Amino acid sequence: MRRLLPTLALLLAALPAWGQQSALLESVRQNPQRGKALCQQLRQLNAQGISFTANQVTTIVAREQNLSPTDAEVVLTYVVGFHCPDVR
Repeated sequence: MRRLLPTLALLLAALPAWGQQSALLESVRQNPQRGKALCQQLRQLNAQGISFTANQVTTIVAREQNLSPTDAEVVLTYVVGFHCPDVR
């Protein structure tokens, strides 16, 4: 039981962050136009040789959508995976 307590404490500490990410992804899921618009932007960047995983793309998305860099990375990954898997 004593070995489980540290693990349980870590899991409980992660719950608020999981809830925030879940709400973030839900907001993107419920607004597919937002995802499609981001895909267009990412395709334009790809045409310039810039990957959606580039730090500058994360910075742009974070600034434009008022997100933290980590949340911007989550949104980018989600949008590319569900709306534009052709984006690199």
